[in-house]
Amino acid sequence: MHITRYTDYSLRVLVYLASQGDELSTIQQISESYDISRNHLMKVVHQLNKKGYIETVRGKKGGMRLRLSPADINIGVLIRETENELGVVECLTGNNSCRIAPVCGLKGMFSEAMQAFLETLDKYTLADVIPSAHRPQLLRLLQVN
Repeated sequence: MHITRYTDYSLRVLVYLASQGDELSTIQQISESYDISRNHLMKVVHQLNKKGYIETVRGKKGGMRLRLSPADINIGVLIRETENELGVVECLTGNNSCRIAPVCGLKGMFSEAMQAFLETLDKYTLADVIPSAHRPQLLRLLQVN
C-alpha cells in the first residue's frame, strides 16, 4: 500500500494542529516545521477546511486550528477521503486494462489486503497518533516554541 504525498501532508497538518491545541497556526509555520512546500500545503489546507477537519481564520492574526477534537478524527476515514485511488494494483482501479484480470486471483488477494489495511486504520484516531505523553518531544521535533 502506498499513500500519496497529499495524504501524507494532510496527516502532518492535522498532527501539527493537534499539537497546538486551540492556538492558531499558519501554513508558513507548518511548512517550516516539516520543511515542505507551502504550495502543496495550501492545497491540503483548503481541502481539510472544506471537509470540516480544520477551521481557518482570516486576517493579519489569522491562521488555522482543528475544528474537531483529535479523538473525533478517524485515520481510516481520513485516508479514504484524501486518496483518489486506493487500488494497489491496476485491476482494483477504474483504469483496468490487464488482460488476465478475469482469471487472476491477485485481485481478490489485494482487495482483501486493502480491506484489512483500512479496517486497521479505522481503529485509530488522530489522538492515537501522538499520545499526550509524547507531546513535548513532538513540539521539540517540530521546533515549535
